[in-house]
Amino acid sequence: MSSFLEPPRLRIGEDSEEERRATWLELFYDLVFVVAVSQLAHYLHSDVSLSGVFGFVALFLPVWWSWIGTTFYANRFDSDDVGHRLLTAVQMLAIAALAVNVHHGLGESSTGFALSYALGRAVLVVEYIRAGWHIPTARPLTTRYAIGFAIAATLWAISAFVPIFWRNVLWSLGLFIDFTTPLFAPKLLLKIPLHSSHLPERFGLFTMIVLGEAVVAVVNGTSEHSWDVFTVISAVFGLSIAFSLWWVYFDNLGGTPIQRARTEGRTTIFNIWLYTHLPLVMGFTATGVAVELVLLSKTPLALPDAVRWLLCSSVALCYLTLGILHRLGVIRYCKSRAKFRIGAVPILLLIAFVGKNLLPVVVIGLVAVVSTVQVLQDLYQSRPTTRLIDPEI
Repeated sequence: MSSFLEPPRLRIGEDSEEERRATWLELFYDLVFVVAVSQLAHYLHSDVSLSGVFGFVALFLPVWWSWIGTTFYANRFDSDDVGHRLLTAVQMLAIAALAVNVHHGLGESSTGFALSYALGRAVLVVEYIRAGWHIPTARPLTTRYAIGFAIAATLWAISAFVPIFWRNVLWSLGLFIDFTTPLFAPKLLLKIPLHSSHLPERFGLFTMIVLGEAVVAVVNGTSEHSWDVFTVISAVFGLSIAFSLWWVYFDNLGGTPIQRARTEGRTTIFNIWLYTHLPLVMGFTATGVAVELVLLSKTPLALPDAVRWLLCSSVALCYLTLGILHRLGVIRYCKSRAKFRIGAVPILLLIAFVGKNLLPVVVIGLVAVVSTVQVLQDLYQSRPTTRLIDPEI
């Protein structure tokens, strides 16, 4: 701890754009999201249906946005004092409560889920008010955020005491206000920009959390089976899918969106980068669930339709979002990589469509082949001779 009581300070700007890394407190804070993501994965695992997927998405939204809120605050105003540590501890309690209430978060536990999310947002509002009090230049931004997030938190708190229909309405309205509050302050965002090295690292760490679910899925799925050749091969394929997704994401990660927002004087690219990460991390998480279900399936029988579609569509969603990010230059701009990412989508959906009678090991093997091709394409594009000819092909 650098000081017993240290007011928030502006951590970005032309004079403070030093290389930054995640703090020990941020890494400790991420641990509670490991649990929350795990509970979300278990929710989807227990109900692989269309309604189950919609429920998974509805519960994933507030969990992910809770992490985004604290991460963006720390990116601009992080301080290491008793006050910030205690507020972070309260936020961790709120996220832990969210995780506890995930399993029945749209039913009997929805009251606890709503109050937990409201508490986490209320703490964030307090932090923004504190930052605005001590940093006059940031006050217009912190005031805008504090008002928007406070309104959303109030709606979530009220939703705990109304019938389920109106509860869902208030949740939707609250999330809409939460998600759009940053969108209505582009000029303020450009005046108080984000740190270009710290934020991509934080996004990478959260991505690592959700990719970890795929690794856990391989272990869990394999441990529940007697070890036969098909189970072992399927486990290898499952791990290769996770490894391929890790490869194509982290090999193209960087601070380009933040830098472009500064140089171009607009936040469009940055917002695309931010909000496109939502379906991306949901796809990673759902992929882990699907891999585990494949490994738990009976090896001599055809893979159940729901599991096959979940696996193929989840991986397809990952490559679709990565392709969009490539094509728009939000991550490493490369036309060929964008084509390969987006081109994988119809192939994966075709596997889901025609693979009705295929064994689990065949389905996951085909998906693994598609994923491996993405890595091979990146390796080909990374050849020194290719870069010398045209760095943007």
